Amino acid sequence: MKNITDSFLCLGYWPSAGSFGFNTDILATNPINLSIVLGVLVFFGKGVLSDLLDNRKQKILRTIRNSEELREGAIEQLEKAQARLRKVETEADRFRVNGYSEIEREKLNLINSIYTTLEQLENYKNEAIHFEQQRVINQVRQRVLQQALQGALGTLKSCLNNELHLRTVSANIGMFGTMKEKITD
Repeated sequence: MKNITDSFLCLGYWPSAGSFGFNTDILATNPINLSIVLGVLVFFGKGVLSDLLDNRKQKILRTIRNSEELREGAIEQLEKAQARLRKVETEADRFRVNGYSEIEREKLNLINSIYTTLEQLENYKNEAIHFEQQRVINQVRQRVLQQALQGALGTLKSCLNNELHLRTVSANIGMFGTMKEKITD
């Protein structure tokens, strides 16, 4: 058997052509076996590995493309939502301004309506007061007239005797007769 240093130098021990056997020198056979296995793996595994890497690369690229498309769609939706929000805010401001204007207009209309109603009530009140004053004045006139008539009748009854009464009646009849003659002429 050879020395350990010899096996490092010649990288293995090869038995002669006539015999078959196992080389039990691990340090000599292991690097050769590993290099053969690695060579076979690289030769046959290169295609599989490159296919796996290509598939992985394609999946990553598809995922990136899908993510970009989704991002663009999300940006589009965000822009649409922002535009819709601006439109709604503009409408809300317009409604708010119109609402305030409408409220002010309604307030002025209400104030004017109340003022007109108060004027009408004031006119009705003044008319009612005037009517009541006229009614009271008429009642007072009627009472005064009644009292004056009663007083005059009382005075006439106390001062009037039969002779004076007959003279007054005949004088009135005489006046009536002359008036009748003038009218007929």
